[in-house]
Amino acid sequence: MAFDARVLILAADDGRIGPLAAGLDALGWTTVTARDVVSAEMTLHDFPLEAAVIDINTFDADVASRLRAAAEPRRLPIVVIGARPDSVKGADLTMSTPPHPAQAALRLEQLGRAAIAEEEYRLRVTTFATRGVGLDKRTDDDGPLRVLAAGVADRRFLALSNALTAAGVEVVAAPTPYTAFDYLHESPFDAAVLWGAEDHAPALSIAAGMKRNTRLYHIPLMLYLRGRNEISLAELFNRGFADVASADTPEGETAERILALAGAHRIHLGIRKTLDSVRSLEVMDPETGLFTPELFASHLGRVAEASRARKRPLSVCVLRVRETESVTWARQGGWLDRAMPQIGAMVSRLVRVEDTPARLAKEVFALALPATHAEPARLAAERIAAVIGCTAFDAGPDRSPFVAEFDVGAAEMRPDESAAALLERASADLFEKTR
Repeated sequence: MAFDARVLILAADDGRIGPLAAGLDALGWTTVTARDVVSAEMTLHDFPLEAAVIDINTFDADVASRLRAAAEPRRLPIVVIGARPDSVKGADLTMSTPPHPAQAALRLEQLGRAAIAEEEYRLRVTTFATRGVGLDKRTDDDGPLRVLAAGVADRRFLALSNALTAAGVEVVAAPTPYTAFDYLHESPFDAAVLWGAEDHAPALSIAAGMKRNTRLYHIPLMLYLRGRNEISLAELFNRGFADVASADTPEGETAERILALAGAHRIHLGIRKTLDSVRSLEVMDPETGLFTPELFASHLGRVAEASRARKRPLSVCVLRVRETESVTWARQGGWLDRAMPQIGAMVSRLVRVEDTPARLAKEVFALALPATHAEPARLAAERIAAVIGCTAFDAGPDRSPFVAEFDVGAAEMRPDESAAALLERASADLFEKTR
């Protein structure tokens, strides 16, 4: 049994789900297969698997709940193949037929990040509660889910809209890309479904436009195709679609998949809003709104303990403003201090929901990245540094604006290592790279 496996496949045989498992393996989502529920439960207990895919054909309807319980305290995303949306309890996604491997990999990634964000939210509730601050995960909009349905009216597309409306969704129809973007800019949406029709160009142009817009980028997109094999599915997922459904997929299943995307998106926004709401509190750094060193140390200890219990990796990155001639001058004139609130806001916005940003010292920041190995963590920190490094900050009259570049250090938690030792190693890595 491979230690690097990421996905559990529970299937009595390979007849239906074997090609999907092979496709996931080829995409880097290494699978391990169990033929019965007891073996699957033991595998989840022994290995840090990130998700499970179940071929429900020969198993009871409670199998998803059993696997979820076996993975505790790690929250396990579960996809069930071969079932109606309302027939299996405890599944995050149900599909009547196996999806394209690229589609499955994308949905597993999304479900996994959502699970980690939920875990992090619960940890932060505890951290802030010890300081007398309560976090209430609510969104500004408690109304029905809102879905944009973009495309020329068609019998199947109308049937899907009716299925969504019957489920309590507010569906807004947009017949052209122009009206679609008008609606998108006027009000918030939880998801968008685009009709492929005879010509995919309008749907693809809407998707491309949304992915170029920072406010619309994270809205999940589903493409509803006329039929099968009319366009490369791998290409569609590379273009940013979260899901693709062919016209012969039952409207009820397609509607449930859109509901799952929209619901997860709203929960994600709710967590982000809740966590952002603490930036102005006294327990946070007053200039940047990031965690203070004391608060970060307390929370990092909690995250480290949870990561060990959940068999997930944990990495810490440290970013320090690089000493350049322009930074030296800006510091002397007080302009670097004036830029710090904007730099802190950028750090906060550039991290994922589940990442914890802190200000350790006047010009030193730290990031705690749960469920992340060292090299991906370093790349994430370097991308944040690169974005900030492209921003020009005011350096005063008669002086050219200055940029703030950063040196980066990173470390991944070792077995039985304390949170303090992990942070110390990340800091040491930073200094080793700047000698």
